[in-house]
Amino acid sequence: MLQMKLCGDLVLRTKCDPVSAITPELLSTMDEMVKMMEEQNGVGLAAPQVGILSRFLVMMDPDSKQVFRMINPRIVSYGEDKCTMEEGCLSVLGSDDLPVYSNVTRPSSVIVEWTDETGKQLSAQMMGLPARIVQHETDHLDGVLFIDHLSPVRREMVMRKVRRRK
Repeated sequence: MLQMKLCGDLVLRTKCDPVSAITPELLSTMDEMVKMMEEQNGVGLAAPQVGILSRFLVMMDPDSKQVFRMINPRIVSYGEDKCTMEEGCLSVLGSDDLPVYSNVTRPSSVIVEWTDETGKQLSAQMMGLPARIVQHETDHLDGVLFIDHLSPVRREMVMRKVRRRK
């Protein structure tokens, strides 16, 4: 049974290693991560959030409900246009055990390449919410949290809410 790692756990600050083989264990873990994501009303979950230091993630396009299982995802291009939207994270919880949110500015489109669960190499241009989600989740694979994109003052406001939980 996988357990969610929370802000303060060093696993969330560690750069992940590439996945070298698609194994039954990996596929089972990804299936369990999809269930966790859905149960917690999330739209993405990266391996370090469940304590695994490997480069894979699951995410859902909220509009189409399509679920992506991405192994070794890599953003190869960022669009020039930026967009500011509210972001939260299943690993950054406040005193009410719900995600803490803050506005984050990111590119509004990306081109991402990854290997799917069958071993097929895929590439897609993502825009809007899916682009934001894949950027947020690939950040996790590099030990980066959404709070790292905030100004020091805004970050401290978020962390004050997180500390109240403890």
